[in-house]
Amino acid sequence: MEQALWTRARLGRCGPQLDMLTARFRRHVYAPHAHDEFTIGVCVGGSEIIDYRGGRIRPGPGSIVVLSPGEMHTGGPGNTTDGYSYRALYAEPSLLTEGTLGGFPHFSEPLIDDPDLAAAILRTHTDLGANPDPLEAESRLPWLLTALARRHSTARPATDTIPGAAGIATVVRDRLADELLDPPSLAALAADLDLSRYQLLRAFRTTMGVPPYAWLAQHRVARARGLLESGLRPAEVAALVGFSDQAHLTRWFRRVLGVTPAAYRNSVQDDR
Repeated sequence: MEQALWTRARLGRCGPQLDMLTARFRRHVYAPHAHDEFTIGVCVGGSEIIDYRGGRIRPGPGSIVVLSPGEMHTGGPGNTTDGYSYRALYAEPSLLTEGTLGGFPHFSEPLIDDPDLAAAILRTHTDLGANPDPLEAESRLPWLLTALARRHSTARPATDTIPGAAGIATVVRDRLADELLDPPSLAALAADLDLSRYQLLRAFRTTMGVPPYAWLAQHRVARARGLLESGLRPAEVAALVGFSDQAHLTRWFRRVLGVTPAAYRNSVQDDR
């Protein structure tokens, strides 16, 4: 089966979009081409051959492949029986430089063996493909791509010490709570605080223990509990606390409290 599904995630309110691809091919062979962005893929099955930089890359399941902007490459099945499948992100170079020094990152080895990072890329790709929440995308993608550049490119890590981290996190937390229906972008908040977005993320995660999107989701769940207790239905509550739909509310409600919003509403109503 030849299958390619493109989705997009917006990085923050009114921010740029990032393309994501889920592909499964049996015989498809790409014509030589290049992208303006970094292509960051993880092989999830089968066997693929990629012609790149005058040589051949043979990724297997769990391998990360990084192809630099403007560099020609092809891709096709590694054999006649298995086909190949992968997930890919197409990232502007700036997303890999926010937490690094040394300018444009160069990946001398396009094939990377890093199981933890590969798993994180796949989780992020899956989660954002199912629900491309702008704050979640902006919280996760720059952090993840910075980790890739720091571990495997020529770029050097910028300092992780952020003076006044606790105060920065408090300002960000309060803005998110005040604007939970349409939260500001992290890029805008960082600019207001004269920080890079990576510095803001570092300060917030260090202080709060979770990234901004996860903190806001838990804050929304806390607000949702009160509304459910008042008798409102989950679909109504989801809109009132800023979740994109009832499924989004249910996913986070179950993560935080272990039950669905409907089950929670029924249980507290029964106790009255």
